[in-house]
Order: sequence, then C-alpha cells, then structure tokens
Amino acid sequence: MRRVTRRQFFQFSALAGTTLAFSRWTPSGRSLFEPSAFAAEPPRGEPITIGILDPLSSPYKTSSIHDIHGATVALEMYNKRGGILGRPVTLIDADDASNVQTAIAAATKMIKENHVDVLMGTFNGDVALAIADLAKQHNKLFMVTGAHDPELTGSHCNSHTFVFMPNARMMSHAVVPHIAKAYGTKWYMITADTVDGRSARQAMTDALRAYGGTVIGEATTPFGATDFTNVLTDAKAAKPNAVVLNLYGWDLVNALKAYTKLELVKDEIGVGGMIGGEQIGRPLGYANNAGIWGLIWDPKINTESSKRFIQGVIDKYNHTPTSRCYLGYAAMMQILEAVQRAGTTNSDALIKALAGYEFDGLKESRSYFRAADHQCMQDVLVGQAYGKELGLGHYQILATVSGDASARKSQSTCSP
Repeated sequence: MRRVTRRQFFQFSALAGTTLAFSRWTPSGRSLFEPSAFAAEPPRGEPITIGILDPLSSPYKTSSIHDIHGATVALEMYNKRGGILGRPVTLIDADDASNVQTAIAAATKMIKENHVDVLMGTFNGDVALAIADLAKQHNKLFMVTGAHDPELTGSHCNSHTFVFMPNARMMSHAVVPHIAKAYGTKWYMITADTVDGRSARQAMTDALRAYGGTVIGEATTPFGATDFTNVLTDAKAAKPNAVVLNLYGWDLVNALKAYTKLELVKDEIGVGGMIGGEQIGRPLGYANNAGIWGLIWDPKINTESSKRFIQGVIDKYNHTPTSRCYLGYAAMMQILEAVQRAGTTNSDALIKALAGYEFDGLKESRSYFRAADHQCMQDVLVGQAYGKELGLGHYQILATVSGDASARKSQSTCSP
C-alpha cells in the first residue's frame, strides 16, 4: 500500500471541503492552543456519539471487527449504569477499507453529518496519519486503537491524537531478545509493502542490530498477498536462524501456512515477529510451536479488570476476547472515563483529561498516556504460539515488559 504524502492529504481534504490548521505545543508537551469557552453541553438524554473507523473489507477485516466488539462491550457497560453525564452513548462504525481516501470520506461524514463527539479506531498507519490530521482540523479527539506507526507520536504528532496501541519500537524492543535467544540472530525478513510493514521492519531491524544480530536477506510482498511459497522458498535457501514476518491479518495467516507447508521447522528455521494475535496458532494445525511474537494482551492476564472484560465479551459475543477486542474495549473505556472526568465532550477538555493520565489498563502494571506525545505506555507481552489452546488463548507467555522498559531505547521524536 502506497504511503500518502502530506500534499496528497491536502488534496483529499480539499475534496471534502476542508483546510488544515496546525497547533504548537510547548517543550513540556502541553498545547499552546488555549480553549475558548466550552460550548454548552447538549441537554440530558442527548446521546454522546463515538465514531469508529476500521478496515472491515481488507486483509485486516477479521481483526477489525473485534475492535468494534470490544468498543461495544465497553459502551454497553456504561449505558447499563445510566450512560455518562445523564446521556446514553452510541457507536457509529464505518469501513475505511485500508484506504486513505475512503477513510477521509467516512470520517468527514461522521463529523459533519453524524456530529460525532470523538473519533477512534484505524489499523493502517497511513490511514491513521491522515485521520489524525483531519481530526485536528475539526477539533475532534482521535483515539488510535490499532496502528503502530511511531510517526503518530513522533514527527507527525498533534495535540488531538492519542495512540492506545503500543508503537513498533516498543513492541520490537520487547520481542527481539526472545526470538534471538530461541533461534539465533541471523534473520530473513518478509515485509508487507505498507506503512505498517515498513515501520515494523525498521523497528525490528534496529532492535536486532542493537542486540548484535544481522538481517541476512529480505523480501517485500504486496498487501493482501495469498501465496508466500516462492518468497519462503528463497528464505529457506538463505539458511537463516529465523524468518521474521512483518505482516498482519490474512497476510500473516497465509505466510504461516506456507512456512508450515515448506517444513522450515525441519531445517531448524524458526519463525516470529513484532506482533501476533490469536490467529497465529491455528494455521499451523497442531505443530509443537508456531513461533515467538509480541502481544498486546492475552486472556491469561489474571487481573480483576481483565476478567470482567473477558466475561463481558463472552456474554455479548460468545467468544474469548482477542487482542483487538482488548484495544477497542480499553480505548473506549478511556474515552468515556475522560468524558466523565471532564464533565463535557469538549475536545480541549478531553485532551487535558487524558494527557499524562494514569489508569488501569487491565494489565499487571498501570498504564498512562505520556503527556509529551500522547503515546499510551503499557505492558507489552511476549508469547510462544502453539497450534492448540493453552487454557485461554494460543500462547505460552514468556515475558511481560513494562511500557517504560519497552520504550527506554525508543523515546519519542515528537516535535510539531
């Protein structure tokens, strides 16, 4: 998928009848934009509306519906308690199709026609970057749930965007030592031709080199590829210690199927990557293991809040939550709690309520939004995937790395 330049974004925005305005932050990370007097709140009973964008018709479609499931469970928990500020909460979802133009059109409709109070969601990095600009322009809070591109809280950061998803650098610093320890430090990388794939490749490469390892070969595959036989045949011939897959969604599933079919495990070539999900174990049938992966969340996390979340998803959708359910749920909870604390849906007040705020992220350590760039700092897990369930989920958890530890060598470059 081609990266959209800032000039192209302006063109897309122009089609929607928009112009872009930027704000500046102080060196401490606080916005220099001083909010005007808050607009009067709608009357009690008027719904608070959240708009969620997800790639429901792309290779990420299976994961993205779980983002909506998690967000819906959180929303309904609040509505059962009477909503927020005496108002019910509603959710409007739209398919961004992993396409910037489609996403901008859908988000613009949500803002102008549906009058959403907050935007959330997105998986693809270039989509998230474009919606971040659009949300800033329309003075709407945007909570990124699935995109991991470090630019969102780096060179492209802005005051209105918060990123719940751990970024690629955080994930990579957590998982690389475990892949290297299990298999060795000579890797062959296979990367999707997307912003997501490239950011994962860069982060994994940097972390591997810092660990003393080497990338001995690599290949790039089209977004939505279904046949990985040739590329994995080339990887096998290079004789690496491990094949690292900078892929996600159905791309990752199809690559793992080819890995199994070509029996790379018999040549002692391991497999793993920056991020995996509950789908990792299944493509490999009942093999002894299916590699080592960075994880956002796992149903074996034994906290009371995690247990409530699990039960809520089971009650509503009759399935065990996935990591993407977690992201939708936990991000929605933070949006709604911010509205409660602020006493308003005004975006400037919500930004102040979230920046630097520490909260229960359903994990062992507390989570918080870093004030300087709005990156959510939270535990990153590392797991070894198996082809059959180990209690809840498909992973043996190898490590839990705190957000601060995973970000120690990956500080933000936020400089708007």
